Amino acid sequence: MAIHARAFWIGSPGVGEIRGVSLPEPGPDQVLVRAVHSGISRGTETLVFRGQVPDGQRSAMRAPFQEGEFPGPVKYGYLSVGVVEQGPAALLGRSVFCLFPHQTFYVVPKNAVTLIPDNVPSERAVLTGTVETAVNALWDAAPLVGDRVTVVGAGMVGCCVATLLARFPGVDVELVDIDTDRGRTAKALGVPFATPAIAKNGRDLVFHASASTAGLQHALNLLSPEGTVIELSWYGDREVSLPLGGPFHSGRLSIRASQVGMIAPARRSSRTYADRLSLALELLADPAFDALLTGESPFDDLPRVLAALSAGTLPALCHVITYERA
Repeated sequence: MAIHARAFWIGSPGVGEIRGVSLPEPGPDQVLVRAVHSGISRGTETLVFRGQVPDGQRSAMRAPFQEGEFPGPVKYGYLSVGVVEQGPAALLGRSVFCLFPHQTFYVVPKNAVTLIPDNVPSERAVLTGTVETAVNALWDAAPLVGDRVTVVGAGMVGCCVATLLARFPGVDVELVDIDTDRGRTAKALGVPFATPAIAKNGRDLVFHASASTAGLQHALNLLSPEGTVIELSWYGDREVSLPLGGPFHSGRLSIRASQVGMIAPARRSSRTYADRLSLALELLADPAFDALLTGESPFDDLPRVLAALSAGTLPALCHVITYERA
């Protein structure tokens, strides 16, 4: 018997719609998940919504359960939290996280879902994929005790990186953003905050997550000699131009990319993707992360919500989508 569900699709750049979908009965190694919440990964999903995935990156930027192709029609997303309605007894009725697009019900292999600990509310669990990105960035950067570290860009990813860094003993952390309102978020996260004009310089390590040329240049400007910028931004089809004739060369500065699609080399031989997701969920037991949940809308409003986020008329860090129980 077919199972009826509804899914969010980007029909063409800038146009979102809800479509019906029929699902098969789950097989012996599959689960049927009823979505409870999903999160909008604002930076990536708005670029996808606007059709700004470069031709040469369309394969690399596919989401695990994406359907369709860029620029559209495409079903895209990867921050879903739900309850297992059918499947193995050990998973039945349990809350799980899955890297699945925005959809009311879905059938996936049982190893594609990760159990959510009892001390992590389902709404907060939509941040799992973002905290996983932050974990991977820290594995890439390997900060040392006593390091002076700045995070430029107080969006979802930047805030998650800064929150984890603030728990490192002996590390001097500062979160920097042009939006002074993000100072309140930083305070709730337990992270010192500064605007670019007063940010500390002489930093050993800077994580850049503002997805702007100005932010990346500022990140370089904050470094001490032989310091490193860990680049977490995805620019889509936008070009970035930097003046590298100044201290970049003489100071032997470095820019290194960190991307969650692969496990950081430092842990690739000893950690699996499942390990990394489980660790992210353990870290989300910290209620400070609730400061990143800045809005909520029902699933039927998702086309309007994503259009508003893309246009910048709806300010948000992580906007949560809620699903009615069938």
